[in-house]
Amino acid sequence: MTGSSPAERFDRNVQRRSAQVLKQRVLDQQREAFEKALAWAAEHDAIEQAAARIVSARRRYLLGNGKSLSYASLLAADLGAGLSGVHLVDGSHLRPLDVLGDIRQGDLMVAILMSRYRRETVDVAEAYVAHGGELVLITDADDAPLTGRATTRIVIGTDTASYASSPTSVVLALHLLATLTIASSKGAGRRLHERDALAAELGLYRDPA
Repeated sequence: MTGSSPAERFDRNVQRRSAQVLKQRVLDQQREAFEKALAWAAEHDAIEQAAARIVSARRRYLLGNGKSLSYASLLAADLGAGLSGVHLVDGSHLRPLDVLGDIRQGDLMVAILMSRYRRETVDVAEAYVAHGGELVLITDADDAPLTGRATTRIVIGTDTASYASSPTSVVLALHLLATLTIASSKGAGRRLHERDALAAELGLYRDPA
């Protein structure tokens, strides 16, 4: 269940390989991984199920630790553009204890948990479910921690020819999830237009040269 470490993958995949050979191996592996991810997404409805859960929730909490915090941040940014009540549990601006102490009906947690599985994510998500919260899980194995706790789970591959787990399939799944969720939200269009107007008023973006 727990995958190899970056050091082990470095020894197996990277060490003593020329840049040209390594580049081609990574490109070939990523092409194959992306094709598998596209086929999986077309054949399964897990992402649609998760999107329906997220859009119907009252408050949405995004949880991840380590590298998965970056994925959680990406999903939170995309969901927050079209939905209210989207909160990133990053341990700084919003701490897990604050979330666990204020679980209400209609709340939902989306936990992103990739090998090697971070204990903090498992412990917080388990406590969240134990205290009445609903869990959507995004992970990389059918036997990963929390799979038995989640109402809905998205299982995606992260095979790699590098020392780092591949983000390709994860980012594709997150992009699909955000897109389908926002498309299902009645107020998303209005919220997006209001944000555009506010961004222009505040001068947040520089016009192209």
